[in-house]
Amino acid sequence: MSHWLIAGASRGIGLEAARQLSARGERVTASARSAAGVAALKAAAPQAAILQFDVRNEAEIEAAAAQVSDPVDALIVNAGAYGPQRQSSTDMDFEGALDLLSVNTLGPLRVVQAFLPLVKRGDRPRIVMMSSILGSMSLEGTFNVAYRVSKAGLNKIAQCLAADLKTERVIVVAMHPGWVRTDMGGPDAKLDVRDSVAGIIRVAESLTLADTRRYLDYRGQDIPW
Repeated sequence: MSHWLIAGASRGIGLEAARQLSARGERVTASARSAAGVAALKAAAPQAAILQFDVRNEAEIEAAAAQVSDPVDALIVNAGAYGPQRQSSTDMDFEGALDLLSVNTLGPLRVVQAFLPLVKRGDRPRIVMMSSILGSMSLEGTFNVAYRVSKAGLNKIAQCLAADLKTERVIVVAMHPGWVRTDMGGPDAKLDVRDSVAGIIRVAESLTLADTRRYLDYRGQDIPW
């Protein structure tokens, strides 16, 4: 039985990951930002240990990390947001974009830094940064500019973490979950959340140190940075 920590598990991919892992008997610690999120987690994964924090709040994250004492084998950093409605290159809600960067780009780094001592003690420690194909610098398109920038920044952080932690044998990857039918992905998305999460877990379990610094999708296929 492995210990999985899922940051951002109140809905969508994170909630489904907590549900699937708990259902098969893994040890799960999961976080939510709000009381409603905590309630959703309790209903979906009643055996999971639940933490409450906002990824924008460093003090809350550090206080939550202090509540966990056992090693973490796999950290899935999933918390994220879509951002403001106005986020084109010619019409940007700058305050909204800055908040999105705090959530999608710096939020995951805050989480990793707070929980890293526990991850380093894990069995074959792995960190999965939930990104998006929209963060790929090779992908064309101009919609969702702030979101794209936030995920491109997250990808760079994943690269840097992988380089900094390789000598300590901590595996770090960025992962695209696919276009998933969630609140963020919308009803027209092609992929059911159960299938996406099953793939994410399968890939996370298969990772070795040779995989660190890869940018993968939920099937384990490489995405160009």
